[in-house]
Order: sequence, then C-alpha cells, then structure tokens
Amino acid sequence: MSQHFNPDQSTAKDQRPTGSQCAAKSGGNIVSLVIALSAIVVFVASAGSVLPELMRSGHLQSTGSEFLLTNALLLNIALILLGWDRYKALSTELELRRESEEEARRQAGLDDLTACLNRRSFVARMEAWLESSKFEQQIATIAIDIDNFKQVNDLNGHAAGDSVLREVSSRIAALLPDNSCIARLGGDEFICAVPFTGSAEDHLNPVLGRMVETVARPVLYKDAAIEISVSIGVSTSLQATDADIDMRAQSMMHKADIAMYHAKKHGKNRYCWFEMAMENDLRFRNELEAGIRRGIHNGEFVPYYEQQIDLDTGEIVGFEMLARWESPDMGLVGPDIFIPIAEEIGVISVMSERLIVAAFEDAKKWHPSITLSVNISPVQMRDPWFAQKILKMLLKHRFPAHRLEIEITETCLHENLGMVRSMITSLRNQGVRVSLDDFGTGYASISQLRSLPFDRLKIDRSFIGELGAEEHGDQLVNAIVSMSNGLKLPITAEGIENAEVLSALKQWSNMKGQGYHYGRPEPASQVLTRLEAIGLLAVGEPKSSNRGNEGAMESASNRILDSDVRAG
Repeated sequence: MSQHFNPDQSTAKDQRPTGSQCAAKSGGNIVSLVIALSAIVVFVASAGSVLPELMRSGHLQSTGSEFLLTNALLLNIALILLGWDRYKALSTELELRRESEEEARRQAGLDDLTACLNRRSFVARMEAWLESSKFEQQIATIAIDIDNFKQVNDLNGHAAGDSVLREVSSRIAALLPDNSCIARLGGDEFICAVPFTGSAEDHLNPVLGRMVETVARPVLYKDAAIEISVSIGVSTSLQATDADIDMRAQSMMHKADIAMYHAKKHGKNRYCWFEMAMENDLRFRNELEAGIRRGIHNGEFVPYYEQQIDLDTGEIVGFEMLARWESPDMGLVGPDIFIPIAEEIGVISVMSERLIVAAFEDAKKWHPSITLSVNISPVQMRDPWFAQKILKMLLKHRFPAHRLEIEITETCLHENLGMVRSMITSLRNQGVRVSLDDFGTGYASISQLRSLPFDRLKIDRSFIGELGAEEHGDQLVNAIVSMSNGLKLPITAEGIENAEVLSALKQWSNMKGQGYHYGRPEPASQVLTRLEAIGLLAVGEPKSSNRGNEGAMESASNRILDSDVRAG
C-alpha cells in the first residue's frame, strides 16, 4: 500500500527560506559564476601574450610590461579559484535548502504520531484523484473511528492511547489496496481513499470485513492486552454530485462520517455503507439536539407521574416520576426519544435536576405518606458529587428525604462499583431509599446485591408480562421473589398491563406494582385531582418536624462532602 499526498498544498513557513532570501542566494550564485568566467576569459587572453614572452626571455624583470602582465595572470588565477569556490559553496547551500524545503513540505502533510496523511494533504489528494479520474475510475471514502477510545485513555493512560493509534493505523494501512491512502483527521478518527472500478461493494466488502476483524484484535502495551474495535462508514464518488471538486471531496468525507456514526448507533464493531436515509436521520438528530437544548432553557421538559400501588390493599402508596417533553413543534415526546440523546450531548444532568426539583414541589402537595421515585441515568452516576447534589436539593426545597426513592439500573453496577456503593451509602445515611431498577436485564450478580445496600428490587416488565402467557413465566418471577425474600428486599413489579397479570402477582404478598392497568402516566394537575378525590392531599404546609431535621441533614451532608474531598 502506498500513501499519496500533494506537497504543493503544504507549507512550513518556519523551515522554508523567504522569496527574498532565495533570490539573494540565487543572485549571489550567478555573480560568483560570472566573476569566475570573466577571470577565466581574462586569463586566457593574458596568458596568450604573456606566456610566450616569458618562455623567450626565460626570466622576469622587476619592471616593465612583462612583470605587470605576470601579476595580472596570477591575479586572474586567484580570481578563478575564489569565484569557483564561492560558486560551489553557494550551489551546495541552495541544494541543502531545497532539500530542507521539500522535507518540510513532506512533514507538513503528515500526522506526527502515526505518519499518516493529515486532513489537508488528504483533501488535496482526493481533489487530485477526482479531477484526474472523471472518466476512468471511482473513489471510495472510508471513515474509521475507534470505539470507546476515551475509555482506553482513561483506563490505560495517554501513552497507551498513542500506542493504540499507531497500531490501528498500521493495521488499516496493511489491508488497503495499492494506490490507496490513509489519513488521521485527529483524535481517534481515520479516513481512507480507495480508487476502484466496477462494483464498489464487490471490491471493498472483503477489505472492510478483514479491517473490522483485524483491528479488533487486542493491542499489547506493557504486557497488557487492550481490547479495541472500530466502527466504519463508507461512501463513494457516485454519491457525491457536487460540480465543484473541493465540495465533492468534502461531501464524500461527510457522507462516510454519517455512515460511520450509523454503524456506532447500531452496535459498533461493524461497517455500514452510506444511504440517503442516514443523512435524513442525521438532520433529524441535529434538530432534536437543538430542540432539547432549547427545551431545557424554555422549561419544556416536565414531570409526569405513574401510580405505584400496594397489591395487597390496592391503595396508592407512591408515584414514579417520568420525564416528558412538551415540544411546541412535535407535541408530547416520550423519554425513549430524548433521554439517550440528552445523555450523549451531556445535558442529562441539568435536565434531570430541574425535573427532580419540579417533582419535589409537586410531591409536597401530596399526603406525606406517598413516596416519590426518580430514575437516575447511568451518566449521572459517574459524577462523584451526585449524592451531595441530591442532598442539597432536598435541603433547599425542604423535601423529606424518607419520601424520596432513587432508582438506578443494573448498568451502573458494571462501571464503577466502588463509587456506586459510596453514593448509595451516602444517600441512605440521610434517609433516601435506593432501589435497583429493571432487575433481570443487566446481569447483576448475587454478590453485588449482597454487598450493595439496596432498599428494593424492581422486576423488569419483560418478566411480569410473561406471567400466565409463558410456560416458565411464573417460575422465573417466583425465583426472583424467593431470592429477594432471602436478601430481605421488598419488590415492585413493573408493567402490570391487565387483570390477569395482577391476579398472577397476588400469589406473592408484600409487593408494590405499577403499570397501565392502573392508568397511564399523568401530569401534576391530574395527579392532584386523583389524590383529592380519595383524600390524599397534604393538609397545610409540611410539618415542622421535617424542617427541624434540616440542620442535622446539612451538617451530615457537609461531613460527607468533606470526607469525599479527603478521599479524592
């Protein structure tokens, strides 16, 4: 595989002489050559008359024309030697400068770490290919991104990350066909250009398959095996219809990038060919991102509430807060649409905290016996100050800690178990209850359940929905209930959709349940109407005993904060 780049497109101003410097050196070289040539001409003319006289006389007189001509002859010889020496020195210096300039241009077109092309030289190469191969062959652009590369740096250090980048670039380059090129765009992003004739998929699918398989092999660094994979997107010049060559090159790179992100979205460690629908999806995604940011600023995200029922008595004992987006453009949007995007673009914490504050204000109007459950994103659990933020919100808004239940998913347990344990302990020490949500879907181990101080398990709706419908549905739920009884953890059953499922669940006692059988999630105003009808609204202001605990809670929160700072 050979790499190509256009050195004329690169500059290295700090290593290259200026135009005036080059002109001066070249002019000095010419002057030296002219002096040497003139001296030679004079020498030839003088020697033609002087040398015969010297040979006839056989001696030199101290005066006379012969003596003067002889001195002129010697002076000419000296000028010839001086001029020729200067000419050679200047010629050598100019050659070294030319070579240095060429090397500077070459280096300016390469990535320092991997020796691949950089973006500028890659685009120049693409433009040259597109210009020269209009009627001969097509060009495929391959965008490659290392999956979870930030985690590689965080866990192993940046030196290990650099080693991974060099190894990945080497593996990719070894698999590319002849006359292809590879560039590193920055970070962990690479891009390749491959000329081809005939069917693009027939020509490239074998290469792409080997690329995914080969790059996914572990990279050895200081006796440690670093597991990696890549996501790949491909576009061709047939999909870039821009008349301008520069725009065509940029368009191909953009489309390959879209396909690469599509591969990441659908599981990573794979390759995808660009399709026009992907561009529409990306455009919609960009609109969603902008809408989410705007919606947070405008207060468009509001809490809805789903009832939690005591299955033994049938009474409302709590509500789970669920986020909804009241978008002026799209109407009411569910969390399955905007929560993943909010996590990816880094606004989930702000969104969640504002929703929790709104839920506190709503729940203070309910009867004090009714609890509030709040789902927490795994992204929030990576924040070492998360527990302190929750405690401060409780204090600021005077909401009793014992009425709050934080729900975390099993996914959180596999990221940083020690930090999760510390957060759960901090929250429970202040009276907040913590439950494990969607139990059974994230492969939590029994040892984790024993070591983490959870207050409750929530059985995932996929297990509850199988009750009465699947042969082993009852046995699975019974096994979970038996385990929770052994661990002394009460259970909440999610996804109670009909009376048959409810009837099947009643064979187990001491259980809460929620689902559409009791009604769909409601806004705060409808919850108040429901509670008012059954006499479960708060009477007056929250009791002073709750406020009396504020000083103790604040003092404990500060102690936790201080201990966390010392531990960090």
